[in-house]
Order: sequence, then C-alpha cells, then structure tokens
Amino acid sequence: MAKYIYQHENWTNFVWDDENIRNLFGEVKYLQGKLKGIMSTIGLLQKGETLLNTFTFDILKSSEIEGEILNYDQVRSSIARRLGLNVAGLVPSARNIEGLVEMMLDATRQYNKELTEERLFGWHNALFPSGYSGVHKIDVARYRKDEMQVVSGAMGKEQIHFEAVPQAQIQQEMDKFLDWLNTDTRTDNILKAAIAHFWFITIHPFDDGNGRMARTISDMLLARAENSPQRFYSLSSQILAAKNQYYAVLQKTQWRSNSDITEWLRFFLNCMKNALLTSEQATASILYKAKFWAKHENTEINERQRLMLNRLLDGDFVGKLQSSKWAKICKCSQDTAIRDIKGLIEKGILQQEKGGGRNTNYELANL
Repeated sequence: MAKYIYQHENWTNFVWDDENIRNLFGEVKYLQGKLKGIMSTIGLLQKGETLLNTFTFDILKSSEIEGEILNYDQVRSSIARRLGLNVAGLVPSARNIEGLVEMMLDATRQYNKELTEERLFGWHNALFPSGYSGVHKIDVARYRKDEMQVVSGAMGKEQIHFEAVPQAQIQQEMDKFLDWLNTDTRTDNILKAAIAHFWFITIHPFDDGNGRMARTISDMLLARAENSPQRFYSLSSQILAAKNQYYAVLQKTQWRSNSDITEWLRFFLNCMKNALLTSEQATASILYKAKFWAKHENTEINERQRLMLNRLLDGDFVGKLQSSKWAKICKCSQDTAIRDIKGLIEKGILQQEKGGGRNTNYELANL
C-alpha cells in the first residue's frame, strides 16, 4: 500500500466527487462575477486603492503563512511604485520584498503567458536574491539537489509530516506538471488553480519558497479565470485564517493511496468564497465612502472633522464615538470636540446613538 499519493501509479490523474463540490463551485463562480460587476462601477481612484490593498495583503499573508513577517510599508510602497499609483509616504523596499512583488505582478499581469521552467526559476531568483533563506545558503533558480522532509518537534523527537517527491524524479514530475498547466484547456481555471497548487506543493521542487510559489501559480490561474490582471480579493489572507486546516488537509490528501482530491478542492473553494465575500464587504465600504464624500463635496468640514469621518468610514474607529475620544485622537480640548460633533449633527452627518446610557455616543447618520 502506497504511503504518499505520489507513490501511487498515475497519481496525477486526479479525481473528485462533482456532486460534493458542485454547489460550492457555483457559489464561487457567482460571487466572482458579482464582484467583477461591482468593481466595474467604481472610479479609478477607488479601484487603484483596492488593487493596492489587495496585492499588499496577499503578499504579506502569503509570507506570514510560512512564518515570515514582512514590513507593511515596504510591501505597499513597492507595489505602488510598480503600479504607478500616486501614493503618499512611500519608503524604500528591501530586495527580497521587491522580488516578491515582482513575482506576484509577473504572474497576474502576464497571466496568459506560458509558465516555463525558465520563468519559474526567475520567480525563485526574485524570491531569494541573496542566495540565502534566512541564514541558510540554498540553491536558487534550480531544482533541489537533496531529499525533502516536512518535520516538526524537538531534536530526537521529530515528527515527519511529509516526504516530498524524491530528488531524482523532480525533473520528470515538473516537466509533466508544466506540460499539463500550459496545454490543458478542459479544466475550469478555478479548479485548475486548486489542482496546480496541490500538485506543485506535493512535488516541492525547490529548497525553499514552494508554498509562496504554489499560491502565486494559483493567483495566475485565477487571473486567467477572470481574464483580468486586476486582483480584488486575497486568497492568501483566507488561507492564513485557516492555516491549521490548510496544512491538515494538504497532509491528509498527500497521504492518500489514491488520487481523490475532493477534500482539498472543498477547502480551496471555501477559501475563495470567503475571500470574495470579504472583498465584497470591503468594496461596499469603499463605495459608501465615495458616495458620502460626493454628497458632502461642498459641505464645510474642518480637518479634525474630516479625520474622524474618514476613520468612521474606513472602519478604523475602535469602540464607541464619544467626545472624549474625539478630543484625544484630534489632540484638542473637550469643548472643541463637542463643537465639532455638534456642527456635524447640525449638518445631518452625525447623530446621537439611541439608548446611550451613562455616556453620550455618536454614529454616522444614514446617507
């Protein structure tokens, strides 16, 4: 009996239970089309802001899945520069961050370009420009030369979770993978993104960076599914939110003695569904904010009021809005805060919450 899926004959002839995933797949397709329709209605400024946020969080969260915390400002600045967005407060970015951004944008902006071994090696080189992963020297822009195990636990008590495809078989397996990825036109690209992710990470062809590259390949195929280089939802953010389940489902599927990947497809589609729903909610907030400021374009509003209104509109305000919090955030007196709030109430922008209790709380009035 085979220990790992790749030890099973013809292991890449993947099968799944269509009935099991049909409804979930339909939901994802519906939400994908709905989000695309919503995004077509917003202005260039708001669309650019959404693109910047999506790419930033996708790169940050994909690295965080691997335990690497990147600098938010550096990632955001690198993406803004490459997308040509006029954003204030840009900072220089480290070489490895520039490489991550380069890989992601190459995958999504050139989504219809063939994925070749040379292109993969270019991505790997961009990921590890110094030739090191942390303090460890690794082989860059070439397939690994050694065997690979995924282990955990203290020395002497290690637990082996997975042994990747033997090094001697990598070239053959990767040739087959790339040929399928570039020539298969029968599989829907959403399902293809899920299959490619699992297939690539099971081969584990590189010394390091396999998880990030697998997720980038998925993003490339999802861009093909939408026939657009624009990314308005972050799959990696949802995978991170379900990180333990991600590794558990991967491991369970990799230990199978047949090629049934139904459980993996359900996990992937659920992550996509949650990513699309999260983005839809965020987009609704952006649309509301744009509508709000369009309505109050000629309303007299001072800088303190504008600061606090943007916080409320962006969902960045924690807790209840009270005059004491207003004074603290705006660094003004309590009297000034009360005058600011009363002024917005008179303009129909703020209103007092009902059933307030001991403290008076305020909220945005309906548009």
